[in-house]
Amino acid sequence: MNEKQRSMLLESSARFPIPQGVKLSYGTAGFRADASILQSTVFRVGILAALRSLKTQSVIGLMITASHNKVSDNGVKIADPSGGMLTQDWEPFADALANAPDSQHLVQLIDDFVKKENILLEGSQLVEILLGRDTRPSGESLLVAAKQGISSVVGAVANDMGVLTTPQLHWIVRARNKGMKAAELDYFDQLSSSFRCLMDLIPQGSAINEMNDKLIVDGANGVGGEKLEILKKMLNGLDIDIRNSGKGGVLNEEVGADYVQKEKVVPRGFGPADVGIRCASLDGDADRLVYFSVLSNNNNKIDLVDGDKMLSLFALFIKQQLSILNEDKDEKLNKCYHAHLGVVQTAYANGASTDYLKQLGLEVIFTPTGVKYLHEKAAEYDIGIYFEANGHGTILFSENFLCWLEGRNKELSATSKGSEQQKAALTLLAVSKLINQAVGDALSGLLFVEATLRHMGWLFHRWSELYHDLPSRQLKVKVLDRTAVVTANAETVVVRPLGIQEAINAETAKYPRGRCFIRPSEHHAKLRRVGVTRRQDLPTAGFELLGHGAVAGKCNLISRGSHQPEFEDRHFGRRDGSLDFHSSVHARYFGLFGRNFGGRISFLDGFSLGGSFFVAFPPR
Repeated sequence: MNEKQRSMLLESSARFPIPQGVKLSYGTAGFRADASILQSTVFRVGILAALRSLKTQSVIGLMITASHNKVSDNGVKIADPSGGMLTQDWEPFADALANAPDSQHLVQLIDDFVKKENILLEGSQLVEILLGRDTRPSGESLLVAAKQGISSVVGAVANDMGVLTTPQLHWIVRARNKGMKAAELDYFDQLSSSFRCLMDLIPQGSAINEMNDKLIVDGANGVGGEKLEILKKMLNGLDIDIRNSGKGGVLNEEVGADYVQKEKVVPRGFGPADVGIRCASLDGDADRLVYFSVLSNNNNKIDLVDGDKMLSLFALFIKQQLSILNEDKDEKLNKCYHAHLGVVQTAYANGASTDYLKQLGLEVIFTPTGVKYLHEKAAEYDIGIYFEANGHGTILFSENFLCWLEGRNKELSATSKGSEQQKAALTLLAVSKLINQAVGDALSGLLFVEATLRHMGWLFHRWSELYHDLPSRQLKVKVLDRTAVVTANAETVVVRPLGIQEAINAETAKYPRGRCFIRPSEHHAKLRRVGVTRRQDLPTAGFELLGHGAVAGKCNLISRGSHQPEFEDRHFGRRDGSLDFHSSVHARYFGLFGRNFGGRISFLDGFSLGGSFFVAFPPR
């Protein structure tokens, strides 16, 4: 690093001192925190983006968003040349960069890293970083910090793309690096044209009755609602009513896909008049999508279709199109490409969805939790489909398969134009253009759902009844050290501490198709626990939280369910293998197993917790 570059970094970083007592970690969501403490972090991610662009000699994206978090939060993350997330190899450097205590340490860290990565900081070649942000008020000031970080690296140029959805920025980065047209209008053009193509290919007699053609979309009072207003003007045959589009409402406050999926209630702006109408909900930056239907005039309950059922719908449709494409009675003329179709899930997927997919004859693979793992595994297939239950996911098509498909379509156009096989080829090509292959995209996903339902001739109820979810429950518990728990087999088995997995196995063995796991959360000092079982007729019971350590002060258990919970503070000592429960706190949920309670443990003033971990499993 020459003196000019060193001086630029020292001078600019001095304007963005790191907040005291704050340590951030780069994960799937990038860096995310209260916006008031993110100035230095976003500045340093600007430097990170510039270095990444110099290393790859490609366009890089920097997105300022906190997705489904509350409006006072914000975040920042990198889009790699492929349009995907920052490579995991650079995440440790991102952490070190964000947490360097002062300018001198920061510059030394950068100097060491560029030497290790052979990155030239001579300014001999210009590189470009595309900047995007969502609609949060804090976005503009953080954008300034990002620009200053980028401009402090010689040869790096920031290009402000304005307010975008997160998937739009990822799509634009991918398109730029593939040499395609890559303006925001090009994004809208590709989605609308491929959607029209799919609509034109709907088989006669499959279209949904026009009385059921209306779609109501909850825009989460975020950027997704704004962009959908633009997109819907370019669409034909789709009646979209957009609510919570950001005109007066608060971002993510009792609206959005995250709220709807977790609470299983209608978002603000929806009511009795919407009973029976197909509805969808985007999240704050439009990278998640769920569907729902309002159930009755008497309450705010919904019939939810989450990411698992979207995955199932898409997988079924693509499997059918591949089957049609490969039909040929004359084996001599059969030029089939036996595409390797794979479905990728995490342990959070409901067991009923996994069973359904396997019954279709599909290959289902599990990965650790996190989009970066799902996306990487899906890319190994000719067609890889992944979705999380929260509604984030996409479909990836390999270049080899698309190349073959283009050629096959030309052959069919010449020999059997208009045949069912050619229509299947055109359908799959349109899907590959409609779906955002860079990252999960609520807008492209919504259009694909609408087109697929029409191809299948399905109403919402038929889709919702594809299978019935197994009863399940998730709990989050704060711990002092999440690294105390080590998992394996895509986080479905606890390796350490010894004895926990045996205890889980003993409990779940009591229930047909029972399943349970705990895992350390990537972004929070918590362990997450999920259990599912097939049985619907369990007695009134609930869950236990067993905490290893000492508890002082008061705490209470709060539930939004119809059955009020009880709280018991028990002190006992026993040793079972390596599990030591001396001086434990025992809290129990009471209510019908599998119902959605939305409960949480609330710690009042004076409460303190000592110990290394919590583990949760069904009570005896």
